[in-house]
Amino acid sequence: MSMVGTTAKAYIVGGGIASLAAAVFLVRDGGLKGADIRILEELPVAGGALDGSGDPEHGYVTRGGRMFEEEAYGCLCDLLETIPTLTDPATSVLADIREFNSTWKTHARARLIDEKHTLVDAADLGFTVRDRAELTRLMALPERSIGSRRIDEFFSPHFFETNFWAMWRTTFAFQTWSSAIELKRYFLRFAQEFPRIHTLGGVRRTRLNQYDSIVRPIQSWLADQGVVTEYGTKVTDVDFTSAGADRRAIRIHLERDGRHSAYELGPDDLAFITLGSMTSDSAYGDDDHAPGLIRGKRDGGFALWECIAGRAPDFGRPMSFAGNVEESKWESFTLTMRSPLLLHRIEEFSGNAPGTGALMTFVDSRWLMSIVVPHQPHFDGQPDDVFTLWGYGLFVDEPGDFIEKRMSEATGQELLTELVHHLGFEDDLGEISATTTVIPVMMPYVTSAFQPRGVEDRPLVVPRGSKNFAFLGQYTEIPQDVVFTVEYSVRGAMHGVYALLSIDRPIPGIYHAITDPRVAFGALKKALS
Repeated sequence: MSMVGTTAKAYIVGGGIASLAAAVFLVRDGGLKGADIRILEELPVAGGALDGSGDPEHGYVTRGGRMFEEEAYGCLCDLLETIPTLTDPATSVLADIREFNSTWKTHARARLIDEKHTLVDAADLGFTVRDRAELTRLMALPERSIGSRRIDEFFSPHFFETNFWAMWRTTFAFQTWSSAIELKRYFLRFAQEFPRIHTLGGVRRTRLNQYDSIVRPIQSWLADQGVVTEYGTKVTDVDFTSAGADRRAIRIHLERDGRHSAYELGPDDLAFITLGSMTSDSAYGDDDHAPGLIRGKRDGGFALWECIAGRAPDFGRPMSFAGNVEESKWESFTLTMRSPLLLHRIEEFSGNAPGTGALMTFVDSRWLMSIVVPHQPHFDGQPDDVFTLWGYGLFVDEPGDFIEKRMSEATGQELLTELVHHLGFEDDLGEISATTTVIPVMMPYVTSAFQPRGVEDRPLVVPRGSKNFAFLGQYTEIPQDVVFTVEYSVRGAMHGVYALLSIDRPIPGIYHAITDPRVAFGALKKALS
């Protein structure tokens, strides 16, 4: 039962998946009227990092791709069970995902590829006794003992040469300088993937990209409930007040069409504030231009957090995450192919039809380039004779193996040339290049949530004493859960809504694979083999 008044209004800052989920929970579980909920989004489109856009003529683009698991994504499943698909109101998005994955099962046969274009035996994780001991030690250490130390402070050099690390780091986008606490949480959360990391057989995918398959259906549902989304609205500041142990958000400052205004919050009103964004200041290139790198925090995600962080010591420290672009940036690229040649050759080479494989990593690539071929079509309205592929590189400041440029300086066509050579398909480079459009994207903060951090660097979803405001997104602290997942954003939204509205409905528990004896045994058996 909700404790807010019948006149309560909710203002949600940001239009990413955390905000969309919060709006759904406010209506579905909190009893708010949709017309009393406003989503304030700076960009002209919602969805945040869950993007998908373009057309067959100019090229399609997604900045990233997400893999789901039913075991570990309980809050997301809870959300999507509510939302009908756009094509069948009787079928939920969750049911559609399950049906799709029952037909298109993931079982990668080409996870690692070496410089000789040979498929590496990825089932051999490559651990030594010392590697296993170091891995076990990190999993056993309490977070307070790990502190703000980096991953490379816990492992000897050989660990980083194993097949396991090549697959784990590229599946989840870890760097050796990432937070050791985050790696520990991932080990505990996804230990079920140890025996199948070479096939990613536990992965679940959406029928289309996540914008078309998840964001658009949620937006449609919210619109049907009367929820208002105000695009082109940049939130620049939030005023707070406190009376003893009670703290409240009282005013939201806006910038829209070059003019400043504000929403005044009444005694029953609620504020949900997204802090930061992993896709802030994304820059796009094309066939003939590299994407460039934006360093100045042009959009409002981190700027807002920096503005309000000084108001209270427990509002977090944004510079712990947004203060080192060199360590948090990497680049992705999307291929739009008007010939099936490249996909046919990859299918023949890998043994996987589109949509049945997983991330293919070129282990000797200086850029540490990886690609994945999704089920086609991957975009709503994509023609039958147009195909897409997504890839990324972790080491964007290194020169290529075939293109003598840093990845960050390479054009879309140069990225394609590098990829085709790593596959060994250079005999068909001419036709592939002539029929392919490449859109690269540089993301300065994409793995900033993995930065080493202190205990107080991330604020709680509902700060102590808060009566009407909660923080959302990847830069809040949810004990034991893992950032850089859609689940984290949705779980945070559920925590915030349920706490502020005193909703007596259980939140799905955090899945820890290591606490399931069968899963723990399977992971241990694989690690020791």
